[in-house]
Amino acid sequence: MKLSLPLAMLLALSLAPAARAADEADYKAAYAAAEAASKEAAGMRNQWTVTVSALAAAKKAADGGDFDRAVAASKEAEALAKASIFQATSEKEAWKAMEIR
Repeated sequence: MKLSLPLAMLLALSLAPAARAADEADYKAAYAAAEAASKEAAGMRNQWTVTVSALAAAKKAADGGDFDRAVAASKEAEALAKASIFQATSEKEAWKAMEIR
């Protein structure tokens, strides 16, 4: 029984998918998605400054060769851009409910 537990753990770890490091292609795909969402938010005149900062951080990390950090910052920027788009669309009509009649 004592021998089978470590063997089972070793087997489970060997079958687990290995985490792979992000590469330049991963960064470019993530950055393109974030940039597209950011441009959509800017077109709605609701681009958040933190989105621009996250995009800049992604570019800086990629320029330094740290693609893991660049992908993470790009995904954060995309999430922020999508949140600003959601805010713009939800508040487009919501202000009417707060209007004094």
